[in-house]
Amino acid sequence: MLSANASYSFKIYTATMIKSNITASMVGKLRSQTGAGVKDCKEALDQTDGDFDKAIDFLRKKGIESAGKKADRATAEGLIKSYIHTGNKIGVLLEIKCETDFVAKNEEFKELARDLCMHIAATAPQFISRDDVSKELIDREREIAAAQVKDKPAAVVQKIVTGKLEKFYAEICLMEQPFVKDPDHTVKDLLSEKISKIGENLVVSRFTRYQLGE
Repeated sequence: MLSANASYSFKIYTATMIKSNITASMVGKLRSQTGAGVKDCKEALDQTDGDFDKAIDFLRKKGIESAGKKADRATAEGLIKSYIHTGNKIGVLLEIKCETDFVAKNEEFKELARDLCMHIAATAPQFISRDDVSKELIDREREIAAAQVKDKPAAVVQKIVTGKLEKFYAEICLMEQPFVKDPDHTVKDLLSEKISKIGENLVVSRFTRYQLGE
């Protein structure tokens, strides 16, 4: 029978052997897929026993948590990005803010601004987030949704109305929309990941979409 110290050493050794299954190539592969740092990728793989799908989810959750912690930090720098869509019939002006001039000049930050402009050109959101939607508009959509299912039981009506409102927000609010280059994730998810990776609070403060004839 192993002594207490020997048993403890064996557990440490076993854990080390398990961790050693996480190779540099695995870390590199995860990093290329997510853009996360080496340390974060290794931690994600360690925590999920090398399961790439679970590791990606781990990094996404960590990014959202990190973004939440930075949400109250002041954003005094940033840039205004312009975009003209192919055909010259749709244009977008976007103001996106960050904390420092260093990040404002960063290529990844500029690429994020370009991607958001392209997304806005394609999806025509009306608001940045659901917080910007007026109570009057929400009440009107709620009434319309309820009228469409008025003959159903009250509990069912409430559930359907809630679902329709969520779909409504996803159609008109930039942060709620599926990102056009990665529809499995929302624009809010994208911004959270960039906040985690860049290390600063990032805020879409305003945008204007122009379309010929409108």
